[in-house]
Amino acid sequence: MEDIAAMHKLRMSVRENRLRDPSRVTEAHYARYVSEPGASWVAEEQQRIVGFSIADRASRSIWALFVDPEYEGRGIGRLLLQQVADWLLAQSREAINLSTEPGTRAERLYLASGWRRVGLLESGEVWLARSSTGGV
Repeated sequence: MEDIAAMHKLRMSVRENRLRDPSRVTEAHYARYVSEPGASWVAEEQQRIVGFSIADRASRSIWALFVDPEYEGRGIGRLLLQQVADWLLAQSREAINLSTEPGTRAERLYLASGWRRVGLLESGEVWLARSSTGGV
């Protein structure tokens, strides 16, 4: 729980997938997910959070996956994605999902990691899914 402030600060610092309305996600929103054992991960360098991922077991989705812009391109996002996806798939073999802005580095990472586009949301985000075998 002590990591929430640092995670939220990192979330607000990203270049892509920025919140149009920052009040939609506050530090209080993290508590629900971080309190579930095994559902969140952080990447640290010198005791500073440089990336994090959070699963939402109930919706079988990735609620958050963000990397500090200064640490992009170092494989941190790929490792966090693997951890959160493996954890969700270990809970059940049903497909898992997430949404992200189209045309971003995040979308390219997900597609390169075996995720498939399954739709477009009213918000303009793409809806992606992955099964235990890597496809939908």
